[in-house]
Amino acid sequence: MINWPDDKPIAICVNIMCEMWTDESAPGVGPMGNPLAAGYLDTQARSWAEYGMTTGADRLLDIVGEMGISCGTYASGIITEKYPELLTRIDGDGHFIGAHAWAQNVLPVYQDRDDEEADLVRGIEAFKSVHGKAPKGFISPRGTPSPNTAELLVENGFKWHIDYFNTDLPYLIDTKAGPLAAVPFTMEINDLPLYMRYGNPPQAYSDVLKRIVDKYDSIGRPPAVIDITAHAHVFGRPYGAIEFKAAIESVMNVDWVWMTTHEELAGLVHAGSGTMSRPTSRRRSMTSRRVPMTASIRRARAKSCSPRLPQVQISSLARRPRSCRVTAI
Repeated sequence: MINWPDDKPIAICVNIMCEMWTDESAPGVGPMGNPLAAGYLDTQARSWAEYGMTTGADRLLDIVGEMGISCGTYASGIITEKYPELLTRIDGDGHFIGAHAWAQNVLPVYQDRDDEEADLVRGIEAFKSVHGKAPKGFISPRGTPSPNTAELLVENGFKWHIDYFNTDLPYLIDTKAGPLAAVPFTMEINDLPLYMRYGNPPQAYSDVLKRIVDKYDSIGRPPAVIDITAHAHVFGRPYGAIEFKAAIESVMNVDWVWMTTHEELAGLVHAGSGTMSRPTSRRRSMTSRRVPMTASIRRARAKSCSPRLPQVQISSLARRPRSCRVTAI
């Protein structure tokens, strides 16, 4: 059953991603585009990425603060060692801090279970040492978890996970360790793919969102979560910050839009509202808690004629190479 304020169909979450790489690594995507030969550290890309910590994150936080918007942040654990004052500021401003693995070049999908859990626990303890709170939300680098990630998150006290792209609405999944809220993470208004990957002009970021809002009636206003996501090292720069602010301005006063956070959505899911039933298939690696939907959602889904979505498979797979470190954006 969905239970959003005034039955508003769109829930919009503003997210600031604070990312860092370990000392021997660098982003896989940088402004120069052409990668260096294998075996050489891309010092230019590292310097470009560090902008997020020195300048970009503060600029984006200033914008949401001036606009009176609650946002979510996801931070690499290594930031606790390099820039703890940034995390102190985020917490002091009243925004949640979700975990974004230990570093962006450490992908859970390449780790075995023990190594993945060790890095997860390392991050939890590091965040607690800086601002006294363990993170409750999580996203993997590249949005790519391992088959063990969901279960490990529950075992270590997490409440939600945003490595899900298979539906418009959040839902509850059951792992062997207990329930976890799966909150969809949308990519349509995300600076890294839209601007860095695909080469669109910065204004495409705000233009895409404006068009969604302007034309949403034409598809029957189906209930959905939409993210406005900025990476501190990308759209924390002046050209991006302008579009980040413009995107928020285009929706914050629309009367049928609910400005919220992943944290709030996850709370509704665990409470049994604000959710849809989990996509199903014949073969299931874990069961879902099916929650009744309102008539308005059924009508909206019927109008959109959406195909049945595939199940997210979260099952035990073959053992992964130990301590594999790769470069990721």
